Amino acid sequence: MRAVQFNEFAGIDALRLETVADPVPAAGEVLVKVTAVGLNFFDTLVLRDKYQFTPRLPSSPGGEIAGVVEALGDGVTGFGIGERVMAYVGGNGCRERLAIKASSAIPIPDGVGDDVAAGVSITYGTAMHGFKDRAKLRPGETVAVLGAAGGAGLAAVEIAKLMGARVIAVASSAGKVALAKQHGADEGIDYTQDDLKTALKARTAPRGLDVLYDCVGGDSAEPSLRALGWKGRYLVIGFASGDIPRIPLNLVLLKGCDVLGVFWTAFVDREPEAHRANTLQVLNWCRDGKLAPHIHGTFPLAETAQALRLIQERKANGKVIVRPQE
Repeated sequence: MRAVQFNEFAGIDALRLETVADPVPAAGEVLVKVTAVGLNFFDTLVLRDKYQFTPRLPSSPGGEIAGVVEALGDGVTGFGIGERVMAYVGGNGCRERLAIKASSAIPIPDGVGDDVAAGVSITYGTAMHGFKDRAKLRPGETVAVLGAAGGAGLAAVEIAKLMGARVIAVASSAGKVALAKQHGADEGIDYTQDDLKTALKARTAPRGLDVLYDCVGGDSAEPSLRALGWKGRYLVIGFASGDIPRIPLNLVLLKGCDVLGVFWTAFVDREPEAHRANTLQVLNWCRDGKLAPHIHGTFPLAETAQALRLIQERKANGKVIVRPQE
């Protein structure tokens, strides 16, 4: 079978399309013919060994997949050959077949396409975990989403809106703000034109911001924190800017606010049933038309590098999907 792999931590240029042996499912695993792979910003970090974990080489990008069950390992029940499933796999998704733990596979409801199913595990799962499990978001509260036009940001906009929040989209251009509004944001801020702290405070006066969803970090962090209201919640998602901010703790004290880490991958490992429930909720919302994940583009397996460059250069709005069977 074909796989896009890297054998050294040299960034996107290290990727190669190679022929490798077909996997065989071990006990407790299912063999999936991969039809769609969701790419994410962390894939670009893994390629440079800049992420929280270092994969064993050779490795493939792609942490979330959708596909069709082709074979069952010993002891596997509850799945049938030909059944459509999706899963968070952490990595190695960009290949034509993959053996995964049966416990990580989740059936895809009828009416949800493979491209959509492959793109919701991480971004929508993180948003669900952040707003539902960490921030305990309540209807009527005001949420600001930094990086609102990216895959993670658009997911956060949609989930927060479904949970009854008023959503302020923060992005780097009027076009990106407009895209976030199309996906449910009530209003937006182009931080290249407006001072972020001043604009957030003006839109949330006199109460202040209830919840900040920050997947950007860098220079946007402190101004956004200063706009939080009393007992606000700052959700730390990631650092797409490349810079990990240093937060003045006196602001946390004065605002009585919470700074909450949203480490979704650890949540998946530590609370698998809660993760499964969150994912099923997202899939059902997609099936019912309440969620409409935005797909920036789809690429054949041989163009995985081009797809990842869009993400690395912050040119992707929404999800980027690789289709290994093309």
